Amino acid sequence: MSDPLAEFAADMRRLRVECAWKSEQTHESLRRYLVEESWETLEAIDSGDPEHLREELGDLLLQIGFHAVIAEEAGEFTFDEVVQGIVDKLRRRNPHVFGNVAVTDAASVNELWESVKATEKVRTSVLDGLPPGLPALLLADKVLDRAERAGAPLAVPGSSDLGDRLLALVAEARASGVDPEHALRDAVRRALPGR
Repeated sequence: MSDPLAEFAADMRRLRVECAWKSEQTHESLRRYLVEESWETLEAIDSGDPEHLREELGDLLLQIGFHAVIAEEAGEFTFDEVVQGIVDKLRRRNPHVFGNVAVTDAASVNELWESVKATEKVRTSVLDGLPPGLPALLLADKVLDRAERAGAPLAVPGSSDLGDRLLALVAEARASGVDPEHALRDAVRRALPGR
């Protein structure tokens, strides 16, 4: 019985030794490819083409494997520790599946995940742990969500300032259960000529 994940890790290790280009790469030099592959994966999701999505998920996994093997070579952590870390996190944050916590609906599952996560991460601000390069709509959505969870929802300004109006639209989208980033992307696609 084959183990594709073990084969992948072994191939990544070999490529780092035997491929001149791959052996020269660093976390920093690969940053752009990680971002690019993430966006290509999102595009594949939007396309609705399962084969395209499968391929792009593989390309994204390549980037993850690349970074894991680079860290392994530096003695920082191993490929297996990356895999075990996510296995442990999934089990910890899903006690309704791997433990004895009873929840029945998706909203309760999400609340459970967030409560377990809150015990693992100490945050002093709603911005803690949010990458500064997040797209603005996603950043606004995350900040509004975190503030609401912390029991201190943000007072969204009602001014005519464009930024305030955009923040109000993100708040409106959240209240309606709509992903503002996805909604805007769909609107842009609909606005394109020939669509």
